[in-house]
Amino acid sequence: MKRTLREVADHLGAVLIGEGQAEVTGVASIHSAKAGDLVFVEEKKNLDLALSSGATAVIAGDFSGNDIRLKPLLLTAQPRLAFARAAAWLLSEDSCSVTGIHPSAQVHRSANLHKSVVVEEQVVIRENVTIAENSWIGVGCVIGAGTKIGRDCRIYPRVIIYPGAVLGDRVIVHAGVVLGSDGFGYVRDSKASRYEKFPQIGRLEIEDDVEIGANSTVDRGALDVTRIRRGTKIDNLVHVGHNVDIGEDVVIAAQTGVSGSAVVENQVVIGGQVGIADHVRIEAGAILGAQSGIPSKKVIRGKGVVFWGTPARPIKEYLRDLATLARITKRSEDE
Repeated sequence: MKRTLREVADHLGAVLIGEGQAEVTGVASIHSAKAGDLVFVEEKKNLDLALSSGATAVIAGDFSGNDIRLKPLLLTAQPRLAFARAAAWLLSEDSCSVTGIHPSAQVHRSANLHKSVVVEEQVVIRENVTIAENSWIGVGCVIGAGTKIGRDCRIYPRVIIYPGAVLGDRVIVHAGVVLGSDGFGYVRDSKASRYEKFPQIGRLEIEDDVEIGANSTVDRGALDVTRIRRGTKIDNLVHVGHNVDIGEDVVIAAQTGVSGSAVVENQVVIGGQVGIADHVRIEAGAILGAQSGIPSKKVIRGKGVVFWGTPARPIKEYLRDLATLARITKRSEDE
């Protein structure tokens, strides 16, 4: 999509310094930029490199001043955020290879799809599915009966959505994700020494503006609901168990597992390979470092506090324990 710098500045709420009629069509890194691209810098030390790149214009902070020098500048307090928003705007043209419903798709006659919905090859859409305007269903997806998908959603290839799931608006689900499968719930028969399945008949609800990375899995509730709230972003290869409640604007990195009935409150940050046991509560704003482990029923609290280790504890305490262990080990070796 081609836009003038004046249009981009108005869209971002940025201050434009320089020629406003120059046109941009995309974004790039400083090293790969060419004519028509936008780049960004967050530190003054990188400004000269950006200005000497092939880009048409630079998004920068107030540190750049009013000196146009080699290129127009778009000044904003948060250059990285402005760059992300510019990218989303400039690259927003529909890149789907088909329009409407592909002839190979199987759509049940009771399904209700808005006329603007795109359904690609080999998709299966079961009875009573509802899909709102401008959503896109990629190749080979299976959408279970009674599922509701909001507007402007992107469901990438080979996603499986079990019956009855609810997705809000602008939800992005990447390839290979499974939504709404049975939770890992069993009851042991002590007399027979075997396990029998506990009912997994609850729901899955995903609110607006959630993104779920490739090959992740989210179980539906056992008897109630698994819920992922507005704005949460989940990386690849993450597992969310049954009855979990994840708050708004949570960020979860790859290979993390969240066990059944855990609660993750708003704006929590969870690093990679974190293990969260059942019935844990992570209170708002806490930060779990990579490979942390949270035992069952534990409560983690402390907005902005980094927790690390297994069992997870505040990072100052964790580092102090490591230092103590190192001293003990050294003393033992010296004896």
